[in-house]
This record gives sequence, C-alpha cells and structure tokens, in this order.
Amino acid sequence: MDIEPVDPAPRRAFPWATLRQRWQDLTFLHWAVAPELVAPLLPAGTRPDVLDGVSHVGLIGFRMVGLGFGRGPGVPYFGTFWETNVRLYSVDGTGRRAVVFRSLDASRLVPVLVARVTLGLPYLWSAMRLDRDGHRRTYRCRRRWPGPAGTTSRMEVRVGERIADPTPLEHFVTARWGLHTRAYGRTLHLPNWHPSWPLHRAELLHLDDELVAAAGLPAPTGPPVSVLYSPGVGVQFGPPATVRRPG
Repeated sequence: MDIEPVDPAPRRAFPWATLRQRWQDLTFLHWAVAPELVAPLLPAGTRPDVLDGVSHVGLIGFRMVGLGFGRGPGVPYFGTFWETNVRLYSVDGTGRRAVVFRSLDASRLVPVLVARVTLGLPYLWSAMRLDRDGHRRTYRCRRRWPGPAGTTSRMEVRVGERIADPTPLEHFVTARWGLHTRAYGRTLHLPNWHPSWPLHRAELLHLDDELVAAAGLPAPTGPPVSVLYSPGVGVQFGPPATVRRPG
C-alpha cells in the first residue's frame, strides 16, 4: 500500500465543500506514543500513522469562527466557539492520512449535538476561554456534558518566531487533510483543505490537563516533543466517504 505523502499544501481533493469555517489562535501540543498503545483506539479499517517508528497524541486549543454549510454564510452565534481537542493520527487501507479525534470539547451546545448525531464525532459541551497577554496565550476548559463532568485543562504558551522551514515532525502533525470517524457502523473519511499553515514555534509555560487521560490515553508526564502556534487558516470540508477494508 502506498501512503500519501505529508504534503503541506496539496490541491483540494473534492469538487465542492460541505462545510466552511476558520480556525484561529491555535496552539498544538504533541507527545510521542507507541503505535501499539493507540491502535485499539482507532476506527476499524485504520491503523496508527507513524514517523520514525512512533505515533503522536495531540492536545489542540483554538477558536472556531464562522462555521457554515456549503457556500452559505457562517451560522450566527452558534458557528463561532472555542474548542479543545485530543487527537491521534491514522492511515487507512487506501493510504489516506488523517486525524482521529478522541474528544472535542466545544463551548456551544448546538454544534456539539449536531456533530455527535451526524458524524459520530465525540464532541462534548464545555466552558472555555482564551486569555491573551502580549505573546502569551492561556487556554482554559472545564467540561459540562456528557462527562466526565468537571474535567479540566489549562495550557499557557508564549508565541515565538514564525517558522520558515518546518521540520518533518511539524509537518507530520499539522499537514492533515482529512479525519477518520466511526458512525452508524461505518468508518468514514472526511476530507478537508486549507492553505499552508502559518506556523510559529512556541514555549509551553504551564500545563495542567485532564483531557488526555479522559480520552483513554496516558496522561502527559514529560514535556511535549512539539509546541506550535498558528494565527489560523480558513478551512473547507468535502463530503464523507466510507473506508473500505482491504480484501
């Protein structure tokens, strides 16, 4: 099986967009993890994607802005919210690289309900905020529903210089052009597209997180192998397709 390359700026792979949105003020934290540890957590028909023999778990905080359908405008009020997700990295039988979300905490209840019902995505309703102080960004999250209620996360970073030439790892954890999810007895691949990330290196100043452990993964015990920040990009999603098992 040929696995698609890690391409930081591919052409859009779908003829029309089902969803449009903008991701802003993103911080990416990543830790290395053994592939055999995360393999049971991935949807059927996918396996861990690896770089230099290891896979990764990500904790990403950001602001979703102007979520809308097709070519229409963003949904007022409900289309803009804060989100913090825990994600893994997957590849399917046709070689498509993607992300698998173990949890997606969002600060608007309606998008949480819609995403859970339509795509089986593990969205959860949470109270969230982002504080900015110069180059510092502090992300706070406290889960409301469905639980475990009261699960919290707080991460604080200092944004550094723009990255002119990202490393292979920095491309690996950000240049992702789809997601895999399990919904209604099928594994789906949902493609996305956006311009190349404007990435900055960042320094982790503080982390007190319970979301990774609540997602069924070992709680981070050491420093992340990668800390990145991006001011954001506009994003489009294409229609989902069923992942077929080989043979």
